[in-house]
Amino acid sequence: MNIQKENLRICRKGHKYYKSSSCPTCPTCEQEHKPDNGFLSTLSAPARRALENNEITSLQQLSIFSEKEILQFHGMGPASLPKLRAALQAHGLAFKD
Repeated sequence: MNIQKENLRICRKGHKYYKSSSCPTCPTCEQEHKPDNGFLSTLSAPARRALENNEITSLQQLSIFSEKEILQFHGMGPASLPKLRAALQAHGLAFKD
């Protein structure tokens, strides 16, 4: 069994946190960046970043893509698709076929 040791890190804003992976994301900064409402607020941080990194911040922008295209974004997984489908449907939209 390979156990990774957590390392103390300090982000550029001065937050201290421990991580065992090479992921540079500060959990405190990530929580501060999380939207309070809207469809992005329902997603995990990696899924939200995947959309934001591809400049998708509205449901109208999301509806331009197919599910297959969305799943190819780094950080986006199949568990996020039901939330995205529901958000689109609630606004009369859908993924591209």
